[in-house]
Amino acid sequence: MCGICGVVDWSDSGDASALVRLMTPTMSHRGPDDDGFLDKRLAHSALSLGMRRLSIIDLEGGHQPIYNETGDIGGVLNGEIYNFQSLRRQLQDRGHTFRTRADSEVVVHAFEEWGAQCVERFEGMFAIAVWDGRKGSGQLCLARDRLGIKPLYYYANPVQSLKSKVQSPPDENGPWTLDFGPSTRFMFASEVRTLLASGVVPRRLSQPALESYLLFGSVAEPMTLVEDVYSLPPGHRMTIDLDSGDAIPSPERYWTMSEGSPAASQNSDRVTAAKQVRELLQQSVRKHLIADVPVGVFLSSGIDSTALAALAAREASGVHTFTLAFPEKEFSEAAMARRTASTLGTTHDEVTLSGDDMLARLGDAVAALDQPTMDGINTYFVSWSARQAGLKVALSGLGGDELFGGYQTFSRTAHFDRMAGFAERFPDGMKAMVAAAGSAAGRFAGRDAARKLTALWKQPHSLPDPFYFGRALFTPPQVAQLLQAESNGHPALWRDWLQESAARARTLDSFAAVSCMEAESYMVNTLLRDTDSMSMAHSLEVRVPFLDHPLVEYVTQLPRELKFRKGRPKALLVDAVRDLLPAEVVNQSKRGFTFPWAEWLRGPLKNSVDEGLSDTMPALRSALDSDGVRGVWRSYLEGKTSWSRPWSLYVLNEWCKAHL
Repeated sequence: MCGICGVVDWSDSGDASALVRLMTPTMSHRGPDDDGFLDKRLAHSALSLGMRRLSIIDLEGGHQPIYNETGDIGGVLNGEIYNFQSLRRQLQDRGHTFRTRADSEVVVHAFEEWGAQCVERFEGMFAIAVWDGRKGSGQLCLARDRLGIKPLYYYANPVQSLKSKVQSPPDENGPWTLDFGPSTRFMFASEVRTLLASGVVPRRLSQPALESYLLFGSVAEPMTLVEDVYSLPPGHRMTIDLDSGDAIPSPERYWTMSEGSPAASQNSDRVTAAKQVRELLQQSVRKHLIADVPVGVFLSSGIDSTALAALAAREASGVHTFTLAFPEKEFSEAAMARRTASTLGTTHDEVTLSGDDMLARLGDAVAALDQPTMDGINTYFVSWSARQAGLKVALSGLGGDELFGGYQTFSRTAHFDRMAGFAERFPDGMKAMVAAAGSAAGRFAGRDAARKLTALWKQPHSLPDPFYFGRALFTPPQVAQLLQAESNGHPALWRDWLQESAARARTLDSFAAVSCMEAESYMVNTLLRDTDSMSMAHSLEVRVPFLDHPLVEYVTQLPRELKFRKGRPKALLVDAVRDLLPAEVVNQSKRGFTFPWAEWLRGPLKNSVDEGLSDTMPALRSALDSDGVRGVWRSYLEGKTSWSRPWSLYVLNEWCKAHL
């Protein structure tokens, strides 16, 4: 696990190396163990790569950048290639010579052998940058793992033109493109903050990205909150010609969740499917335990983490589990996790965190965010507890809900689809009457839920699919009221990304469709991004076995009836690991892991949030209606909306205060 960055400079400034040495130290929390640099003065450009290393595999020999035998291919890796041992054997059979045991060395030899297509052979979580100097000045190739577990951001300076187009049906490279004009400099990094630290990237707010943040509580791919800084999307790669900055290419898709191997899954029955899921999950856990440092498991009272802990305990002795415990029993899962650990025979630790302790460190947690989010604080403290327990690597159950149907969206999206279909057939006048009745009902039911349904009813096409109304923080009409600035001609690429995702999802059954839209929205934009930044703040590597792509492809292509059973969430997963799970874990009601935010925002956090929302930062003042922002806070205090809405605005303001 590392932080990586790089600069390509086609100008005469020659400052690529200096910029990278300015950027790299900002990622020391991602890699406290080592650093390294690659510098090349080429015929028409200068290239510099930098990295910070968190040593996990081949602690002594895994220094980066790392090169092939002849030194004309070099690269840096953030993440893990779990099948590196089998790839290494294949490459040795083809004549390649290795100097280390590190998975990063496999990357450069694989690139030498198979070119940019080598990423399609990788199993793991990764963001990679490879310099290929075999022809002329060569190329810089970037790639990100299939599900977006590891982040990678980039910036081209200056951007002369930017266009967005939507095609239906989407082509193999996706319906969105970035059309850059001639650029003097191309930069990339594992964090947005690292790009900002260069001093080259203008600290300007992206208006379209702000819209997506308000809608969903996090910035949606492939955008960031900083204008002209983009995320390389999951399952994409891009190649930069080092001879010329005249045409920075749009990222190219190499994988999508909706394109698995149906022949391997659609002829299954429940028993066969459960057996195969068990085997694939066991294989995934086995791969995710590969490390030269201790590996632990986040253990809650849930099915996902319990299944991982049980399978890990079968693979290795002395598996370490840990739980973040709270003095307030209603928020703590410690007792059940303790009993589970005893049953499994793991080495178990509990780290207790009181509300006062959390509040005292809340500023540090917000400051650790690479991009603002309404979520993420939980992950900060769970990661802190893992490091307190002496761990450097931890397995997480993230992805289990998306793959096996653990969210309410798997049941309610069908209702939203039907409602949208009815709405399209209703005249506008009748729609308004029904919407008014719905708003009145919202006074007695959940107000936020009623607003979502009303927005869906009145404007079903204001979001790319009815599914996204279920994931909305503020509704489109609320966002329109909060925003007071136009997008200045910059395209809303996040909307194109979601439209593409929804278009692919419509080719699948209803269960798989929700899985794909969840994975390409909430999971990648919130859960994975927050997990990366918050765990890396503590120099902790978090691995996610449920997102091993062979498992993801198999489960996604299974028919709905094998995965969905009314009243039995995650039925297929339970069938696959039932013999490993304590009965109380299987039979309990689903409970999300959250802190008592509602109480804190009315108590010890009230003054801070009140002051923050009364004094928005300059970057936001021209974009957000200040009266609307304060109105959200008043609505919360009056019990008319949930805590997540004012909290998301507070975090947004704090992030802008620090970075814009």
